[in-house]
Amino acid sequence: MNLSRLAADAAARGTPVRAGLIGAGKFGSMFLSQVPTIGGLEVAAIADLNPDRARAACRGVGWDDDRLAATAFLDDGASLAARDDVDVVIEATGNPRAGIAHARAAIAAGKHVVMVNVEADVLAGVVLAREAEAAGVVYSMAYGDQPALVSEMVDWARAAGFHVTAAGKGTKYLPAFHAVTPDDVWQHYGLTPDAAKAAGMNPQMFNSFLDGTKSAIEMVAIANACGLTVPSQGLTFPPCGVDDLAHVMRPRAVGGQLDGSGMVETVSSLERDGRPVFRDLRWGVYVVFEAPNDYAAACFAQYGLPTDSTGRYAAMYKPFHLIGLELSVSVLSAALRNEPTGCTRAMCGTVASVAKRDLKAGEVLDGEGGYTVWGKALPITAAGRALPIGLAHNVTLTRDVAQGQVVMMDGVDMRNDPIADLYIQALAGTTG
Repeated sequence: MNLSRLAADAAARGTPVRAGLIGAGKFGSMFLSQVPTIGGLEVAAIADLNPDRARAACRGVGWDDDRLAATAFLDDGASLAARDDVDVVIEATGNPRAGIAHARAAIAAGKHVVMVNVEADVLAGVVLAREAEAAGVVYSMAYGDQPALVSEMVDWARAAGFHVTAAGKGTKYLPAFHAVTPDDVWQHYGLTPDAAKAAGMNPQMFNSFLDGTKSAIEMVAIANACGLTVPSQGLTFPPCGVDDLAHVMRPRAVGGQLDGSGMVETVSSLERDGRPVFRDLRWGVYVVFEAPNDYAAACFAQYGLPTDSTGRYAAMYKPFHLIGLELSVSVLSAALRNEPTGCTRAMCGTVASVAKRDLKAGEVLDGEGGYTVWGKALPITAAGRALPIGLAHNVTLTRDVAQGQVVMMDGVDMRNDPIADLYIQALAGTTG
């Protein structure tokens, strides 16, 4: 609650926090739009495969010529990580392989890392966090994105002495969405392909939001940061509005829809017949918690907190998340408090690649949001050697996989892949 004061103090000392941004896409642009109004925070450098596009993004969010002239623009993230004028590296490329490489370069150079790239985090976050700790720097989730916001809510509940029953987010979901490809994604967003193209919207990226992959990635990130359990058969996406969270998101043994307590789950904004859920949580996040004793349960009622029928389960939620507009919270927290806004602690789950259709040996997988596979959240104990979605891009199948089956790591050509080796180290709980 004093982060803005710490930032103002840094400005007054003439030692502002100096950030370096890798990837000037939508998330990065939203962050850049806020920087001019935050005293004590500067962006020293921006790396993007297309520096001219990054400059255009800065102009598009309102940067003036003086701020542009004071910022270095590069085409290489590793070079940015090595700069002496950068304190915190923000990895926002969305590419898991690039994200891991950039994070390791930043840690080796003694920089804090804010990992917007959740795809990289669920692959190797536990390894990166341990490397950062050994180097005396912070490895952090990105505030504004759902995993960090949910981690904050879980921490609040635990710090207040409540038992966390469930935590997660909302999204638009129907079972048929798992088979959607970039060719037919726009109809589900109410857009024409031409309108989406004119707006610069990437169909594969937006399809990952729809086909369940992004939800799986985010729920696994939350589980890995908070020590929560991933559903044994994957996310079930129960339809649920904010008024019913405490009733639906509790264990089945007491009338809810969860296998047990302490689980991650995504709730759907659509009923299974396609009707909208009343007071849905499509854009928000939640935590459901249980009173630890009868006295606390009585206080729930006395202070008007909506509960389930037992009076022991209650929910808190945020109806919206502002992604990059809130990212500065992580940057300032890392530099001024030496504290992450959520951080991977253990591999509780992974995101397995599941065939969208019958796949044949010799086919090349196209990864998250593509035509071949979607990502399914699974607990580590159930996933075995499933191919994680972050490694399912541009790899060749060595055997057939039927629609709906999980692709296994020994069913693709992964020879001499250092990122695959790093993932295996993460599974083993070691940095090698």
